[in-house]
Amino acid sequence: MQLSRLFDLIPYQISTYDNSVAFAKKENDTWKTYSARDLKRIVDNLGMAFIQSGLNPGDKVAIISENRPEWNFIDLALQQMGAISVPMYPTITSEDYQYIFDHAEVKVIFVGDKEIYQKAVEVAGDRKIYSFDQLPGVEHWTSLEVKGENGDLSKLEELKSKVKSGDLFTIIYTSGTTGRPKGVMLSHTNVLSNMLSVADIMTPPPGASKVLSFLPLCHIYERTASFCYIYLGFSVYYAENMEKIGENLKEVQPHVFNTVPRLLEKVYDKIVAKGYELTGIKKSLFFWALNLGLRYDPAADMGGWYNFQLKLANKIIFSKWREALGGNVMQINSGASALQPRLARVFWAAGIKVCEGYGLTETSPVVSASIGNHEEIRIGYVGKIVRDVQVKIADDGEILVKGPNVMQGYYKEPQMTAEVIKDGWFHTGDIGELDGQYLKITDRKKEMFKTSGGKYIAPQVMENKFKESPMIEQLMVVGDNRNFPGALIVPSFDGIKEYCTRKGIPYTSGQEMVEKPEILEKFQKEVDHYNKYFGKWEQIKRFKLLKRAWGVDTGELTPTMKLKRKVISKIYEDEIEGLYRS
Repeated sequence: MQLSRLFDLIPYQISTYDNSVAFAKKENDTWKTYSARDLKRIVDNLGMAFIQSGLNPGDKVAIISENRPEWNFIDLALQQMGAISVPMYPTITSEDYQYIFDHAEVKVIFVGDKEIYQKAVEVAGDRKIYSFDQLPGVEHWTSLEVKGENGDLSKLEELKSKVKSGDLFTIIYTSGTTGRPKGVMLSHTNVLSNMLSVADIMTPPPGASKVLSFLPLCHIYERTASFCYIYLGFSVYYAENMEKIGENLKEVQPHVFNTVPRLLEKVYDKIVAKGYELTGIKKSLFFWALNLGLRYDPAADMGGWYNFQLKLANKIIFSKWREALGGNVMQINSGASALQPRLARVFWAAGIKVCEGYGLTETSPVVSASIGNHEEIRIGYVGKIVRDVQVKIADDGEILVKGPNVMQGYYKEPQMTAEVIKDGWFHTGDIGELDGQYLKITDRKKEMFKTSGGKYIAPQVMENKFKESPMIEQLMVVGDNRNFPGALIVPSFDGIKEYCTRKGIPYTSGQEMVEKPEILEKFQKEVDHYNKYFGKWEQIKRFKLLKRAWGVDTGELTPTMKLKRKVISKIYEDEIEGLYRS
């Protein structure tokens, strides 16, 4: 059948796979599942209820919730009648909610739980609010489903027939590292074309494959993926929460999942920490396998002796890594920020195919993606340019993108739109290099800075390298118009504790330990080690250890875990100044 709108994926999945499990969530310790036919019935009923409730094509509806099947039900039901979804991060402030409600002219709001409801109701005004959880005094989403059961299907079909592929279906407000969020307008064509390009290079076979989903559906990365899963007939299981991902991986035994590098870093750090707890031959074997994996290049012939050792390492050490991820993982897609090459190497060595990609909300999102086979993977690159997308590098190194995936523009911001889309090319703000069809990201254009000596510093490259240290959780390079680069370092408090245990250093608390001379000396050695990878003008001369981690809730990170450099610089103004006092 012809796919021209995203909601066409529902009948497509039924006719192609007739999935018994399209979506699933945990309820009362049991996985509650919805078939493809359940999906169609619920979405149609909701659509008819929306019509009865007076919602019109073009009206904006906010969805603020953690991942769950209800999220998709509402999203698809709105699409079918031509209404426009406005997905929002649950973690942002009520002030941000109000800005988006007002800017997008939201008419109806769906919230997930009590905490989200309490933030939304403060600023909702007279907007109608429905909830996914049962909450006192709040109308539950199922009331709409019941209402729609007696609706007029012919009216819904009439509205569906009027929805065109080029029509706007969502406005996604980007988190942004500075200033107010911008509303990215995406059409059915934008996301559908991108989804089909990605589906072409998925490793798990269509149908009967399972997915564990935990990245926010309000972000275009997981949302486009969710449409891809419907198209491929995958069963999508939504993780209970971030704390239970490990448990859910073992229960669901997925074939694929999407993640961000930060999570892979934490998984790796926990594995290494457990390795340090081993003793004798077990510890020796663990670090022998780990060091073997860190040298691995999946695209190269590593030689007979290396291959023999790796086979042995996979049998006695790495098999346990795969079991921890459920035992069936065929592909992990990593995006949103840079993946450390050493992590890609060691996971591929362990038989876990981590495929890094690159994209933006404005590009729906995928521009390039790594392919999960040994012949086409290239460590250090964010994959090949996907089908139907064009990329070129501007004279100043900026990555420019053209294709059916590029957004319609920023909502109510024609000037901003004109600043980033010129002659059909979207200016990403990222700096990169092309080697044939392979793309490498080197930095953010706006984040590069000059020292007072006129030398350019690319902070992201440095930060990614320094975070390879098991002692470093987060790091921001500073030094704009200063005579040398410095760094604010959030230590890995687990790393400090483990180091103290190994060295017999009395441990009190992470906050106290960062001021101890022996810990400062250890961090100096770490900084000295990673400085060797950079030119003299780039090397970090001084650093400051901080006593708490940066977070989304505390304002230093965007919901996609990017550094808000201006915010961090303001909060730690005194600490930064201290780096440059003689």
